[in-house]
Amino acid sequence: MPVLSHITIFPIKSLDGIALEQATIAPGGALIGDREFAIVDAAGEYVNGKRTAQVHALRAQYDLTQRLVTLWVDPTGNTQPTGDRTTFHLDQQRPELAGWLTRYFGFQVQLIQDTHTGFPDDPASPGPTIISTATLKMLTTWFPGIDLAAMRHRFRTNLEITDVEPFWEEHLYAEADRPVPFHIGSVQLHGINPCQRCIVPVRDAYTGTPYPNFQKTFQTQRKAFLPAWAERSRFNHFYRLAINTRIPTSEMDKTLCIGDSLYLDSAKPA
Repeated sequence: MPVLSHITIFPIKSLDGIALEQATIAPGGALIGDREFAIVDAAGEYVNGKRTAQVHALRAQYDLTQRLVTLWVDPTGNTQPTGDRTTFHLDQQRPELAGWLTRYFGFQVQLIQDTHTGFPDDPASPGPTIISTATLKMLTTWFPGIDLAAMRHRFRTNLEITDVEPFWEEHLYAEADRPVPFHIGSVQLHGINPCQRCIVPVRDAYTGTPYPNFQKTFQTQRKAFLPAWAERSRFNHFYRLAINTRIPTSEMDKTLCIGDSLYLDSAKPA
């Protein structure tokens, strides 16, 4: 039976994540704290890795209990705090945080907040994304030099499951407009579709350096390794990985925990 082994949320959209032992479901069906904040420009457009590779050199560490974020810049790929670091309170020092980011990016930005659904990449499916460890390990064999930790950072998935074969998560979607209900522990989720990827995984998550022919290689291998049980109609192209989900409103305030088992509702254990 699949088991939940990793939970990661990204408090500020596009910046570093933080690993958790458990996560609670927000009113809008996201994980509380995931993409709760987003950086936007004066026109309200996201400032993210799709738009500027500057994002990759920006490091963030969080103390969520104290509502603190510490930022620093390191384009070398070193994930440990080095050089000048500045800490901000996410609620009480938001203007100061926006000012720091404005100086870094070189144009006016602000930090916006949404505690209901956060700012997911797919607003129609604001639930956590899910993938298996075996899938990520398989991807490392396609791209020499990218280890498991680096692959995680490239694809920025919320939930990771173990004790399954590569691409087992393809069980979690079906034809369009037919969600697949499943449980992780006591929480019901609906699998929706394989997630369409953007330019971000092409680049090193810390330096922004592109991996040669990443997208072409990925699509070739993804097509070759697509399991027989996968719903092929959901692949208008093969640059897709991990599963988008929705969570019913009935699950609000329930909690996902490391070690919870995953099962399809159609195969609920006795």
